[in-house]
Amino acid sequence: MEAGCWVLGGEFEDSVFEQRPERRPEPPARYGAKLCEPQWFNGEAESSDETEILTLKKFRGDLAYRRQEYEKALQEYSSISEQLPSTNFAMKRDVQEGRARCLAHLGRQEEALKMAANLENKATNTDHLTTVLHLYLAIYSSFQSLEKTILCLQKLISLHPLNPWSWWKLAKAYLSPEPDLLALCTSSGGQESVTSSGKATSSSAVHSGTVSSENTVFAMEASGCNIQEAEKAPKNMQYCLAKRREAAWVETRLKASASLIRARLLLQLTQSQQTSFALERNLRTQQEIAEKVKELNFPDGALLLMEEAMGEDIVPEKIKDDLHSEVKCVGPEALTALVIASSKEFEDKWFGKIKDHFCPLENQFHMEIQITA
Repeated sequence: MEAGCWVLGGEFEDSVFEQRPERRPEPPARYGAKLCEPQWFNGEAESSDETEILTLKKFRGDLAYRRQEYEKALQEYSSISEQLPSTNFAMKRDVQEGRARCLAHLGRQEEALKMAANLENKATNTDHLTTVLHLYLAIYSSFQSLEKTILCLQKLISLHPLNPWSWWKLAKAYLSPEPDLLALCTSSGGQESVTSSGKATSSSAVHSGTVSSENTVFAMEASGCNIQEAEKAPKNMQYCLAKRREAAWVETRLKASASLIRARLLLQLTQSQQTSFALERNLRTQQEIAEKVKELNFPDGALLLMEEAMGEDIVPEKIKDDLHSEVKCVGPEALTALVIASSKEFEDKWFGKIKDHFCPLENQFHMEIQITA
């Protein structure tokens, strides 16, 4: 190569040979946590971000609901319901649920049920459906609809059969003061009872304390009484109704006891994994369950049968997999298939075996009652 000739791009920059200044380690900048005063969201919003402003209003509504100021909470929720962007699905569901709960507390159950139905139609996973069922449960409890409360608990259990607290609530619902035993035990679908003439009679009439003549006939037929003889002798009709109510009460206690035993088995299973207040609550509830089961006064043979039947699927390895399973994301129709459609379907699945085997023990039960009386 001739002198004075340079290859294009072959020259070096002077900066390559310059010595860079030595870097001295500096302490990291201090972390400044954001300090929020109590009820910081109650002041005027200084931010220009619309999403942040709506979030502040949501917090205000939540605080008002916690304080049982349901009218104020409803106003806060309603003020942001239409302003939320369509992409903010999570907050939209939270706000709609809050509005429905406020309406239920304010005695506007029909509006609350419409909102719950809307949430149910838009559910896309099991978490959504679980939230909606808890919402339905709160609404039905607000106007003391025992039959629908029980059906809602049964749906929750069909979705989460290993949740002891749902079984505990179901047992308490069965043992509610003066439940309508005829409606609970003869209803075919949890919504209405079918009379001997083929007509559908709403069980709400029975909840209100009035039993129609057609319902009376159905109850007598179910108890095996002779209708013609009962019509001739009013005393026979009263006896047949009393007999049917006694059988219905025994069946209700049977289902309550089985639910209590199921709840206790599940609590015992999780006991070893709990500490502190969770363990205290677990043990306290087990003690309450033991006392309730004792009060129901079933013979030992019946209790052993219930424990065996209600614990068949409680396998620790299987339960561990079920508890850690991912949330199922499916469509509304597939979600509907995950829960039972009627109380009869639920009770046939969980209590059918017990009732089939309980008949031989029923005579023993009545004998022990007579002996202890």
